[in-house]
Amino acid sequence: MIYSFGGLPYDLGARTRIMGILNVTPDSFSDGGRYTDRTTAVEHALEMAGEGADFIDIGGESTRPGATPVAPDVEIRRVVPVIEALAAKSGIPISVDTRNADVAERALGAGASIVNDISGLRHDPRMAGVVGTRGGSAVLMHMRGTSATMQDDPRYDDLIGEIRTCFLESIRLATEAGIRQIILDPGIGFGKTTGHNLEILSRLGEFADLGYPLMVGPSRKAFVGAILELPVGERLEGTIGASVAAVMRGARLLRVHDVREVSRAVRIADAILARNHA
Repeated sequence: MIYSFGGLPYDLGARTRIMGILNVTPDSFSDGGRYTDRTTAVEHALEMAGEGADFIDIGGESTRPGATPVAPDVEIRRVVPVIEALAAKSGIPISVDTRNADVAERALGAGASIVNDISGLRHDPRMAGVVGTRGGSAVLMHMRGTSATMQDDPRYDDLIGEIRTCFLESIRLATEAGIRQIILDPGIGFGKTTGHNLEILSRLGEFADLGYPLMVGPSRKAFVGAILELPVGERLEGTIGASVAAVMRGARLLRVHDVREVSRAVRIADAILARNHA
């Protein structure tokens, strides 16, 4: 699993990689409004890099349940200046969290190398071509419905099988467009109940045969709050527990807010896994 980002090799099989979340939005569920200023956003990105982040994922549209979509030009105004400023200060690979091709194109031109598409290339028919032509990597996530509707009584006849089917279609779109580096994300919290999220984490290894590294984003999610009966600001320990479980089941990347704490925890998980494979 040796991928290249920014011309540097990253062995995604050697240890767990951390993607730090940077939402430059006013309405994200956890940190909305905290990093809308470019200087503050870049400072936080650099702080996460110092805490152990291997990638920074910058998003300009909230995808929390019930969120209102924003126009691509609004996303561009939010994310592109931050990407440009961060790329000028650090060589850390930058991911843009968007489902819109116009945003992805501008972000890749500004210094991003990864497009994290919650729709798995399905929302915008131009997305796969833009990423492929620009030589970007893609995170292909599974999502049921839209941000506005995804938590309206989500149901599955075969949860893992249906996610696999969606993955295969997204992989087809990506490979036909020439996208060479693919990461799969089963979409914790995106059109799933607490039970669905727990089943995904417990059966994560069943996606391994697809042949691509898996990323999981359990950070501060509602299922953690439901289990612990805690608000967003008190879900660190639950996030760590879910993150370690994901690593033990085969996740190679974690997308989180609390980089320092999660990276320390998964170093222990990595050490245990390395011992088991010795």
